[in-house]
Amino acid sequence: MAVLIGSLGSVGMWSVVVALPVVQQDFGITRGTASLAFTMVMLGFGLGQVVTGKISDRYGIVTAIGLGIGILGLGYIVAGLSWSAWPYIIVHFAIGLSSAATFGPLMAEASHWFERYRGLAVGFAASGNYIGGAIWPPLVNWGVQTYGWRATHIAVGIFAAAAMTLGLIGLRVLMGAGGRRSHVNAPPPVLDLKLSANTLTVILALASLSCCVAMSMPQVHIVAYCSDLGYGVARGAEMLSVMLGLGIISRIGSGFLADKIGGIPTLLIGSIAQCTALLFYLFFDGLTSLFLISAMFGLVQGGIVPCYAIVIRETMPASEAATRVGIVIFASVFGMSFGGWISGVIFDATGSYAAAFTNGVAWNVLNIAIMVLLLLRARQRMALA
Repeated sequence: MAVLIGSLGSVGMWSVVVALPVVQQDFGITRGTASLAFTMVMLGFGLGQVVTGKISDRYGIVTAIGLGIGILGLGYIVAGLSWSAWPYIIVHFAIGLSSAATFGPLMAEASHWFERYRGLAVGFAASGNYIGGAIWPPLVNWGVQTYGWRATHIAVGIFAAAAMTLGLIGLRVLMGAGGRRSHVNAPPPVLDLKLSANTLTVILALASLSCCVAMSMPQVHIVAYCSDLGYGVARGAEMLSVMLGLGIISRIGSGFLADKIGGIPTLLIGSIAQCTALLFYLFFDGLTSLFLISAMFGLVQGGIVPCYAIVIRETMPASEAATRVGIVIFASVFGMSFGGWISGVIFDATGSYAAAFTNGVAWNVLNIAIMVLLLLRARQRMALA
């Protein structure tokens, strides 16, 4: 049920990219102006992690996702009926906000359903976002080409809202997730780092931001990079598809590993592996090499973000898990947005992606340093205990 809802709710992050050139032409606007719709989606998605996380902690995940369903359906209908570019652009903030409830808060809720297989449950819940990235773009593209972007947006809003409602009924009836969850008997944190919840949240947010600045470099620029190398846009799109597809395996695999060794060690392993993959981009630029490196990057980076939810659940009270996860995920979204932008700025300044990849490696090293310090602190506390 969580994977179904996550896959459907993530549509806002993918449809806007597919419809961008057609919407630009229809409204007669520049590519930069049309791209603001994606910016609004990411802004809504980032801020929505905190808002819907707070709602989930206070009123329950069903309420949070239920509000998201209503906003999602209404947002797509308004987008399809937009009379000019600016209503279309602005309403994508609401679409991004609605998608937020099906990511961070859903991961936090999944962490409450299981104890023994908590990491695996969180990994499955987080994989819905990437599954949506594999399914929605071709469907939206077919709809846009066949029926036009306006009819497609309206249809997507109605279908996604109806299908998510069925999934929500499953959560409510089959899994008993209705109403505010009682955390009275919830297991206490298993790891005491002797840091306040606010301090640890800030540290994890900085770690999340730094790893996602690094993560954004290949995800945002691989298509343009392949075009510059003369391989063509299509090859770059195929690499991105491979990257996201293998990211699903990464998320589930990291959850499985976290159940064995804990969230902090798993996150550190993923961060080191991601840094290694980024370094390979600096030394190899052949077509086959890039496909292999992109596959490797996808296999290691997808599981990093869900690990933050696992770490929070291991170190903080269950009653505030969704809010804390939302704050950290917001930092990761900001890191993705900032990383994609700064990589483009570096490319413009140097005329090469080499410096941009190096910048990604530097941010990744910061993430590794933070996680090493947390791991050492955790082992010190365990030794003292």
